Amino acid sequence: MNSLSRWNPFKSAGQFDPIANVDELFRTLARPWRDADLAPDLRIDVSEDDKTYHVKADLPGVDKQDIEISLERNRVSISAEIRRENRRKEGEKEIYTERSYGRLFRSFSLPGDVDATAASAQYEDGVLTLTLPKKDDGSARRISVS
Repeated sequence: MNSLSRWNPFKSAGQFDPIANVDELFRTLARPWRDADLAPDLRIDVSEDDKTYHVKADLPGVDKQDIEISLERNRVSISAEIRRENRRKEGEKEIYTERSYGRLFRSFSLPGDVDATAASAQYEDGVLTLTLPKKDDGSARRISVS
């Protein structure tokens, strides 16, 4: 019985789609370092109305006391720590894991300054919601075109 097959160098190159395979490429590269700290993403949504900026950040698996927020003029910084529990039964071993843990950090600028004394934060169901009132400095005004 002959199990040899002919190698076609163009077949594997023709099936490679760099856009579709990027995620799998990084997963493949990370497999040898199974216990490495792979930092998760901190995804945010920012919206505004006339008087307030609204920020929502996804922080699943984080305790309230592990979240730190700092405001400086128009700069918002959010950091948090995701802790991983190592509760395994005796004789049990980990085969595959995608849940990440470690320190998260995100810093971004808003178009205008924030009144840090009136800012508020709420954390519920893994979502951090920041209400950041715009600073009323009187320097902004509308100019009509004549």
